[in-house]
Amino acid sequence: MKVLVIEDNESVCSMIEMFFIKEGVEGEFVHDGLEGYERYKNGEWDLLIVDWMLPRMDGVTICRKIREEKDDIPIIMLTAKDSESDQVLGLEMGADDYVTKPFSPLALMARIKAVTRRAKLSKKSGIANEVIETKHFRLNRETREVFLDGGPITNLTPKEFDLLTFFLQHPRQVFSREQLLDRVWGYQFYGDERTVDVHIKRLRKKIGKVNQPFFHTVWGVGYKFDETVGIYEN
Repeated sequence: MKVLVIEDNESVCSMIEMFFIKEGVEGEFVHDGLEGYERYKNGEWDLLIVDWMLPRMDGVTICRKIREEKDDIPIIMLTAKDSESDQVLGLEMGADDYVTKPFSPLALMARIKAVTRRAKLSKKSGIANEVIETKHFRLNRETREVFLDGGPITNLTPKEFDLLTFFLQHPRQVFSREQLLDRVWGYQFYGDERTVDVHIKRLRKKIGKVNQPFFHTVWGVGYKFDETVGIYEN
């Protein structure tokens, strides 16, 4: 695995590098945003780890530019920003996941393995069973296209698409946040349930209707996808 890390804190880079060596990961470290973006364009990478706050070009801009170029390389964003609005912005710009500082290197490694594993599985998947059709949705896993009542939905982030795919495959089943982290993100629960909540909230805004939210909160348990008419509560 070859990973480009764009992070201006050298102590954080040193910590990550130690775990990379232990895990057999080939890491390259850049401390400047613009330089990191140029390095990304001139290399072949399995994953990018990008800090939010960087000299000359911030991490959000890097994510946005990469996604505008239609590159689906997995991106994990590191951020000291802890508010939900900041996390949403990073995800909206194309990050597959985010890790809030200070973080556990073990948790970071788990997320690295998860997003790269899912990316590889997605590329290897065949055409069979790639199209999922329900009462309101038509989703193509190969082309990553989604249609709601015949109209295209074009503003889903990569992880929002994955989460919607999972729920379409498991209608009316209730899943806890921990189960969703394991099944969709691919890593065990590390105390960051807000990752799931943020994505559910964004999906509700993007594809939900006034009387058809699709994603329902099951209090004390988690969430379920149900296309029957119903009102959810935040």
